[in-house]
Amino acid sequence: MESTQEFQVPLKTIRLTDGTEYQSYHTEGSLSDKKPSDYKNGIPKIRKEWIRTRLDRGDTNHSQMYYAKKGIITEEMRYVALRENMNPEFVRLEIACGRAILPSNRNHPELEPMIIGRNFLVKINANIGNSALGSSIEEEVEKLHWAVKWGADTVMDLSTGKNIHETREWILRNSPVPIGTVPIYQALEKVKGKAENLNIQVFLDTLEEQAEQGVDYFTIHAGVLLRYIPFTANRVTGIVSRGGSILAKWCLAHHKENFLYTHFDEILKVMKKYGVSFSLGDGLRPGSIADANDKAQFGELETLGELTKRAWEEDIQVMIEGPGHVPMHLIKENVDLQMKLCQEAPFYTLGPLVTDIAPGYDHITSAIGAAMIGWFGTAMLCYVTPKEHLGLPDKEDVKQGVIAYKIAAHAADLAKGHPGAIKRDNLLSKARFEFRWEDQFALSLDPETAKSFHDETLPQDRMKTAHFCSMCGPHFCSMNLTQELRKFAQEKGMEEKSEVTICNRKKESGK
Repeated sequence: MESTQEFQVPLKTIRLTDGTEYQSYHTEGSLSDKKPSDYKNGIPKIRKEWIRTRLDRGDTNHSQMYYAKKGIITEEMRYVALRENMNPEFVRLEIACGRAILPSNRNHPELEPMIIGRNFLVKINANIGNSALGSSIEEEVEKLHWAVKWGADTVMDLSTGKNIHETREWILRNSPVPIGTVPIYQALEKVKGKAENLNIQVFLDTLEEQAEQGVDYFTIHAGVLLRYIPFTANRVTGIVSRGGSILAKWCLAHHKENFLYTHFDEILKVMKKYGVSFSLGDGLRPGSIADANDKAQFGELETLGELTKRAWEEDIQVMIEGPGHVPMHLIKENVDLQMKLCQEAPFYTLGPLVTDIAPGYDHITSAIGAAMIGWFGTAMLCYVTPKEHLGLPDKEDVKQGVIAYKIAAHAADLAKGHPGAIKRDNLLSKARFEFRWEDQFALSLDPETAKSFHDETLPQDRMKTAHFCSMCGPHFCSMNLTQELRKFAQEKGMEEKSEVTICNRKKESGK
């Protein structure tokens, strides 16, 4: 163990009117106290001293896997154990064997450590970032704030427009959650948008630049191999990954193997130096139901398994990105094959969307698939907003996407039997049955919306204690009628009579 320093982890306390308190996992951290005008000052650097200690003793590998394999429980691991209500040694073991990752760049001291693995709470990621057609730096930092307010566990900056470096700097200095990027986007900007002009040196320079800033995990499409590209020729939607299409174009232009694959060892050196984690990208993921589980997708997955082993040999953490668009009956095959080929490295999936016919509602089509794939063992779910396939999401779209995925992740935790997952459900159900409206609002994932929907028809304060809502009114509420029935039964001693009757019937039947 590095030290015995005591610290508090971010938990949100919900105080109920019956005197009960509920503490929930909290992602907003110190950002909850920030105003937009404070963004240039950043947030507190809670990991500053932990990192300085490692630098002072000359550590050259800053990966949490490196420490875990040496039997060291780092401050970050202890922090995560408290957040997850787990034993610190269990956290260390999961990281050491590669079944979980703790993304934490040494240059992101503002980070409040979290863990991604199938034996922990299912996490969600929110994507933000500008495009060539709009969005300012301030707007992107505000989207970060907004995403973590509603529960994003990590955020990816997918900026492709102007001021990529400066936008990322502002985001990192204000982020209590891990930040991920796709470095090939900025590398492409450096060669004026010409994919065929990319080379490994431009990419490594970009990687070093972003790692130096503090990016915690990189999506790297090193599995898009030349031999897999022909498998996409007859697809309905071809190659839908931006990174995948960029590298496929480079491979075909030069008729050479993907330079991210051939120079993977050089990439490993940068990752090790800063403690950055891999998010091995699925550049050949299916972009339509028709293309799910094809040769291109699963061929790339096999290569990602090979690259995972190579990264682990250098003690570098890895998670594997997954689809995409997959019908419900094919979802489990994705998880089973990923666990087999990638040795149980954490799976991180985009949805998947279970149908292609609902533009404008893809946060719903994908949340259905996300709940299922999370139940089957996926560790982190990448959100989809209502604007998917249609345009750049705004703040409200980000909120809708995050809430949809918080529901999916929690549903998966319930299905997996995660310790403590059901407690919040039980508290809300009890509050609902007892008509404690304010407690119902407080325990919901989106208290503001729950309250506003209730108050649309019953805004008066006295209605916050009413034993009905506008759906059924005072005479048709089943829960109110049940309470009256229970009271009547108790007064008449019917519960005891019922038990006697049941016992007599059992005796008569010989049971």
